[in-house]
Amino acid sequence: MKHDRNLHARSPSAGHGRPKRVMSVQQALEWAFGKEAAQLELPEPPDPERGEGFGFGLEYVLMQRAALGCKIDGGRYKMGSYTHEDAEVIAATVAGMPDHLGGKRMAIRVAELARAGLTPDWMPGAVPRCVPVEMKRNRHGDHATTVVVGTERVLSRGKWRTVEVRACPVMFRPDARQIEGARQAYMEWWEAIVWLKDVLRESTLTKRLCVTQVVPQKQPWQI
Repeated sequence: MKHDRNLHARSPSAGHGRPKRVMSVQQALEWAFGKEAAQLELPEPPDPERGEGFGFGLEYVLMQRAALGCKIDGGRYKMGSYTHEDAEVIAATVAGMPDHLGGKRMAIRVAELARAGLTPDWMPGAVPRCVPVEMKRNRHGDHATTVVVGTERVLSRGKWRTVEVRACPVMFRPDARQIEGARQAYMEWWEAIVWLKDVLRESTLTKRLCVTQVVPQKQPWQI
């Protein structure tokens, strides 16, 4: 779902004469992955044989970058410009998504949605409807496909005849499982967004960014 969000709100006072960007976590993600074109650099998976745990903290991701000689000063992904260091911190935070929130799979999903300026499709207004399984078209228009389900003996014009009994196979679309699955996926994304909001608000690594408490609606289909 596309939203028109103002990504340039500024705080009237941030010290050093330069106002901070004041954004919700979703706005910050869209700014980092969209406008700043930050890249998601996922760390290598842990090795259980060496007793390494699952999930990656922001500090670990940034340390790994430093060990590889990667500087969080931008300039690697955008021609004629640079990736803001706060956008790099946001990308590193997303890369550190813990496994209980979906780990790498969720990190990629969050980044892709933010880059496109979208929220997950929770199928607003979806209601299961009974529809034909198949339609066919002829010179008279569109018609539901029918199948033979039996035969009957009928008396027609004084003669007994065997006629086919036909029925139209139907299904419910979207079915309840599809709707439930879409809304469960939205809830998983929402939980990841709340985690990112908390981490970014507590982080001291962002220099020109202030993340607010605002998060997307938890269950928009109940409104």
